[in-house]
Amino acid sequence: MASGTVTSSEYISHHLTNLTFGLHPENGWGFAHGANAAETAQQAAEMGFWAINVDSMLWSVGLGLLFVWFFRKVAKSVTSGVPGGAQNFVESIIEFIDDSVKGIFHHKNPVIAPLALTIFVWIFLMNLMDLVPIDWVPYIAGQMGIGYFKIVPTTDVNITGGMAFSVFGLIVYYSIKQKGISGFLKELSFQPLPKVFAPFNLFLEIVGLLAKPVSLALRLFGNMYAGEMIFILIALLPFWAQWVLSVPWAIFHILVITLQAFIFMVLTIVYLAMAHDDH
Repeated sequence: MASGTVTSSEYISHHLTNLTFGLHPENGWGFAHGANAAETAQQAAEMGFWAINVDSMLWSVGLGLLFVWFFRKVAKSVTSGVPGGAQNFVESIIEFIDDSVKGIFHHKNPVIAPLALTIFVWIFLMNLMDLVPIDWVPYIAGQMGIGYFKIVPTTDVNITGGMAFSVFGLIVYYSIKQKGISGFLKELSFQPLPKVFAPFNLFLEIVGLLAKPVSLALRLFGNMYAGEMIFILIALLPFWAQWVLSVPWAIFHILVITLQAFIFMVLTIVYLAMAHDDH
């Protein structure tokens, strides 16, 4: 795909373009489909708020369902005797998450540990798609008449942003639940400076509060997008060079995708612990 009929820039643009469905001002409801990736992206942008990246949604929801199905299957077949490989694997993940939560979150809330487990495994699975050779699935999709098809949901800022702002909603919810609206507003207004500087404190705290979901979303998106870009650039090299570079980068990227899932999970626990703390 990287040689012959398309240029390097066209190849890169193609692999970074989502399959987008939405309401176009001129063409009505449908998929964005321009003569090239640039025109397709322009059509998607013109769709505005009602545009949806179908490929990102399919893969993220599908991987989430895979996570739920696998863990439920293992939970239903759990045994007190000698555990099998699947049970050992799931129990080790749960124990790791449980230890992480206990070390950070020192309050009673039955939601936090399951939330942390869901975040870690779900993001890891979405990140793991970055290790699938970048031409395989787009080629199959192309044979089915689908021009664009990205398979790494976390390289879509809409996915990472959606998860981050969901965490932000929980931060605000538990802050108000634990401290009340007045307590939450006092926390925003009366620190870190004395009460006389309440407007300045409020400005600083609101900026800090809003920075939490933004940093969560952009950190995950930026790291995964950069990783995907490197795989795309490697794919433009001669065949022998691809193997020399892609295998070491893929091995290193296993650490990256795991670390990014862990960071998102840990920061979520930290932010929710802060929401429960009463200053």
